[in-house]
Amino acid sequence: MRVTEPEARDLAVRLLRQRGVPDRAASIQADVLVEAELRGHPSHGLQRLPRLLLRIERGLADPVAEGAFSWRSDAVLDGDGCKGLGPVVAFAAIDRLLERVERTGVAVAAIRNAQHLGMLARYVEAIATTGRIGIAMSSSEALVHPHGGTRRMLGTNPIAIAVPSAGGTPLVVDLATSEVSMGKVHHHASVGKPLQPGWAMDADGRPTTDAARARDGAIAPFGQAKGYALGLAIELIVAALAGTPFAPQIRGTLDADADCNKGDVFLVLDTDQSPDLAARIADYLDLVRASPPERADRPVGVPGDGARARRSASLANGFEVDPQLWATLTDLQHDQTNSRRETPS
Repeated sequence: MRVTEPEARDLAVRLLRQRGVPDRAASIQADVLVEAELRGHPSHGLQRLPRLLLRIERGLADPVAEGAFSWRSDAVLDGDGCKGLGPVVAFAAIDRLLERVERTGVAVAAIRNAQHLGMLARYVEAIATTGRIGIAMSSSEALVHPHGGTRRMLGTNPIAIAVPSAGGTPLVVDLATSEVSMGKVHHHASVGKPLQPGWAMDADGRPTTDAARARDGAIAPFGQAKGYALGLAIELIVAALAGTPFAPQIRGTLDADADCNKGDVFLVLDTDQSPDLAARIADYLDLVRASPPERADRPVGVPGDGARARRSASLANGFEVDPQLWATLTDLQHDQTNSRRETPS
């Protein structure tokens, strides 16, 4: 079924507020989920909301926490998320980094004990709008097999980078170091869509295109040895800075049974202050776009172009949501309302 951005956002905010999330925090969390839908990444969108709501109800996520922060050094911020919503804690940290980077030139936040972040592009884009470079990294449960291996040992360990450019259209890179995210595997399984060959193995270490079997197996690193190396490096960086466990001991981003103990790292880098920097970057990106394409009907793009085009189309025409998921979310709203009505005063 097709829904509009206001419909999705209003429902998400309402469900969060019903579970004690303050207005501003509910808006931040809903924004990250709906933005993923608008940009064509439902794996990081509304399908994650029922689990988050259940985590709040079970006390695994704190609906009001915004995190506790202290400066470990002039440029390194230590963050305890206090079980708060991932986007709320992350933006609280980013606000502090943006204030500090004016003096230090580079500012880093290392965060533990916060919920799943969702789509990382949203955070680095917010940094880029201030004229700085933003980098984000996160760890996850063991979901990815090593290059040449068959057992899940690494997280999907995504990284996102945004570099400011003129016209408010930064270069935005947002990718997992696996062939796909586990969220995308779950999305394919929920709608009965097969995976592409080479994306995953089943629990017995055999290649599979069956998304349901892949949920219990392992995802391949992207680019074989190169993605494996980058993913392993990110895992070590996040663990070293945030003091969080390695993938085999991480829980809480794909379940509603355990505390979330992954780590997140954000970097803000000040840029050359020459007034024409953003224009020079924009000119160079346009030069790349204008280079000869492999196919005449498919012009060259740069990272971020596709997401912006999908977002524009989704804002104009709405976006597809699995009808069963929408029904589940609607029922969760009714269930919470009925529960309150039936609670004796």
